[in-house]
Amino acid sequence: MLPNVDVPDRPSAKRSAFTHTGSTSESTDSLFERVAWLYAFCRERLFRDDTDRIIAALWPNRSPSSGVRVVELGCGPGFYSRKLAQQFPQIAVTGVDRSERQLCWARERVNAGRINNCSFELVNVLSLPCADGSFDALIASRIFTILPERRRAVAEMFRVLRTGGRCFIAEPRYAFWASIPLFSMWLLASVIHSGNGYREPKKATVLNSRAFEQLFNHLPWKSVRVWRDGRYQYALCEKG
Repeated sequence: MLPNVDVPDRPSAKRSAFTHTGSTSESTDSLFERVAWLYAFCRERLFRDDTDRIIAALWPNRSPSSGVRVVELGCGPGFYSRKLAQQFPQIAVTGVDRSERQLCWARERVNAGRINNCSFELVNVLSLPCADGSFDALIASRIFTILPERRRAVAEMFRVLRTGGRCFIAEPRYAFWASIPLFSMWLLASVIHSGNGYREPKKATVLNSRAFEQLFNHLPWKSVRVWRDGRYQYALCEKG
């Protein structure tokens, strides 16, 4: 079981483990800014919903302790952050992303649902502005498909987790399926905007099983479990 932290039973979304609200706003050459709604639609309607897997992996008794802090890296429109916060009002959930428009989408959904224990921060997952051991649990889904510095990201995951904390990682296994959202976003952006170049690639990067597992081997995790299920592969790491 993950450790308790000394925060109230009903964590406030206004409290943040981050030392500042970043000024890392995504420039307009990002697909996640230009066609934010399309990615949000894909996340909400097309991608696999791993909420139950996340809960079972992070909290085997399916009931996190009061005051547990959770962070979602590359949260986009905040799908998992919102669902976990809504299901477990005793925890505090923070979603982080580099895209301001994705975070606006996420905040609108949280506000509409009157979810008070979920907040969002505009930060770079490769350099999280928070202290070591700030979180009890961490989740990340599909971030390695477009993130070039993968080992640096995993090092940040390790750093911000408390001793005994766990992280849950979900990544697609097949480039064709993983690339459909990117291709669709490129296509739509080329039709409705005059820009002809964006930061994101047109094709997703997908790691084979060995490369995926090796991402976690360079850090002193207490345990690492990697498995595959259909089009996705998963990792559950516990910090010793």
